[in-house]
Amino acid sequence: MTDQHGNPPSDRSAQILRALVAQYIRDGQPVGSRTLARASGLNLSAATIRNVMADLEEYGFVAAPHTSAGRVPTAKGYRFFVDTLVKLQPLPATELSRLQNRIGSEAAGDAKTLAEAASVALSSLTQMAGVVTLPRARSVTLRQVEFLSLSNQRVLAILVVNDHEVQNRVLAVDRQYSESELRRAANFLNERFVGHDIREVRDRIIEELRETSETMNRLMIDAIAVAERALDLGQERSEMIVSGETQLMGFQELSDIEKLRQLFDAFSTQREILHLLDRSIAADGVQIFIGEESGYRILDDCSIVTAPYKVGEEIVGVLGVIGPTRMAYERVIPIVDITARLVGAALNSGQ
Repeated sequence: MTDQHGNPPSDRSAQILRALVAQYIRDGQPVGSRTLARASGLNLSAATIRNVMADLEEYGFVAAPHTSAGRVPTAKGYRFFVDTLVKLQPLPATELSRLQNRIGSEAAGDAKTLAEAASVALSSLTQMAGVVTLPRARSVTLRQVEFLSLSNQRVLAILVVNDHEVQNRVLAVDRQYSESELRRAANFLNERFVGHDIREVRDRIIEELRETSETMNRLMIDAIAVAERALDLGQERSEMIVSGETQLMGFQELSDIEKLRQLFDAFSTQREILHLLDRSIAADGVQIFIGEESGYRILDDCSIVTAPYKVGEEIVGVLGVIGPTRMAYERVIPIVDITARLVGAALNSGQ
């Protein structure tokens, strides 16, 4: 059995935990020892199983609702189940074929249409909420910058990026800048940041302003501020497509009206969920946030299964499913994984 420091349970306890989680996911009712005696496949008495369940409860893998003698999995129990006990179920051939057709049919369309199709497919296959972020812009490498002063407190920023691609941007600024100030801003960028990704450059400029503004003269601060404004390119807020959020109303553990209202607010504002999805951008493969692992109280009763999708070797977006912690992980994980691969393949074929 596990100890107080979180070592895994014994094989027998793990098998009972697996049976308990599977049974609870199936019917949503606290699981009693008699049920587990039949479902675990172990030749154990109900009394022995009660003792094992008491140990599992002591170490935080299961809990006993006040109204029942049965047990339900905790977030810690689900985490152990997902990490070590779950047996993934491959998608049936008919469902896989439908998914391939749905995603493949949008390969030649725009990215937003593809994201919408993927979101609907995820929701349809899981009966939960499907979420997909729109593909981020590919990396944009800075080659050269020039600034020209225009009338009415405006500046023309001329950016050469990637392989000789020229982008012109007119910036509305706080005051009229002189040619020397703008030359100083351009020199600052060209000397220090040519060859770097524009998003990285902008982040570094912001950090530098924060660290050195106290010792920097006013003209240099203003010049760098202009440079920062010019590099807003590629910093647009991620956009998320959501489908099937109303399906969550059908789950007993999410049926509290106030919880649902807050959850739908989170879908509407997108901020928390986008932040969570952004954490998966750097991940390799499927990521699972169970209950309070998300870091957002509104998602304490939810699990989020995510996977990044790629264009070439570059991760450009994330998709996933949001549902109750009592979800069929063995089925949802492969659905999310396969959908991410299909979206990546569709984007690559559409290039």
